[in-house]
Amino acid sequence: MAITLAEAKVSMADKVDQMVVDEFRRSSLLLDSLIFDDAVSPGTGGSTLTYGYTRLLTPATAGFRAINSEYAPQEAKRKKESVDLKIFGGSFQLDRVIANTSGAVDEVDFQLKEKILAASNLFHYTVINGDSATDSKSFDGLDKALVGTDTEINTDAFIDLSSSGAIDTNYKEFLDLLDSFLSELAGKPTMLMGNSKLMTKIRSVARRAGYLTQSEDAFGRKVDAYDGIPLMDLGYYTNGANTSPTVKIADTRKPDGSTIVTGLTDLFAATIDIGGFHGVTVKGDKMINTYLPNLTAPGAVKTGEVEMVAAIALKNSRKAGVLRNIKVK
Repeated sequence: MAITLAEAKVSMADKVDQMVVDEFRRSSLLLDSLIFDDAVSPGTGGSTLTYGYTRLLTPATAGFRAINSEYAPQEAKRKKESVDLKIFGGSFQLDRVIANTSGAVDEVDFQLKEKILAASNLFHYTVINGDSATDSKSFDGLDKALVGTDTEINTDAFIDLSSSGAIDTNYKEFLDLLDSFLSELAGKPTMLMGNSKLMTKIRSVARRAGYLTQSEDAFGRKVDAYDGIPLMDLGYYTNGANTSPTVKIADTRKPDGSTIVTGLTDLFAATIDIGGFHGVTVKGDKMINTYLPNLTAPGAVKTGEVEMVAAIALKNSRKAGVLRNIKVK
């Protein structure tokens, strides 16, 4: 059954779990919009959480035929895929004295919300950049899944939006390129996703063209959109040592095969539905779990944890796409 986080919250009896789900939703338009197929349970021995599906690569075609002639044979192409659900989140520790005397700012609540933000941040990064071949604890993201597909656009060229002058010069060309990109997708996408620099550039382009619109999310906050398609700013990814754009800005690409162009990034689009791009999670209501510090038990240092069990699936390669090589700096 396909459920959203908002629907999963309804079946949770624990008020803390409900609060945590809402924090995940507040922290991410993607997580709030995503539907999850809660169809996975542990396999033999309880050691695997694998979701198998079929990805449509090339749809079937139809045509006319003359009397006494045959149709030209053509078959839809599909590929068997699977993804292992991954467990992500984190823990925090604090002294019971700090927890009991934290005053107006509840330290447990503060640490819990910060850990939720970090988990959402990691999910965003993995949805785009995940590569299970490099990190077996993560799942494959869209950047890897879309390589070589019909919806990977502009791989051998670039367009410059790096300054206000460049936007003035190139915004009409970019709009044509963007509309051409969107036309390759099966239907209007649910959202466009990119880093902060790119989202700022797209808002500038849309404002010049009169295509900048706004809507409200489930919490009453304004969401900018291009011609009604929400713009999801994936922000920055922090791993504890470095902070970098979630959607990377590359300085080593050669769009024409020979000349390096710096400051290039990508725009991702996805249509969220159970036959296209969606999340995957475990059966039941244990998609998100919270473990609060037990302040009544012995021990001076208390531990809290929050974690989520999920991955993503792309069942139709035309339900997601990437527009490559947009120069933003």
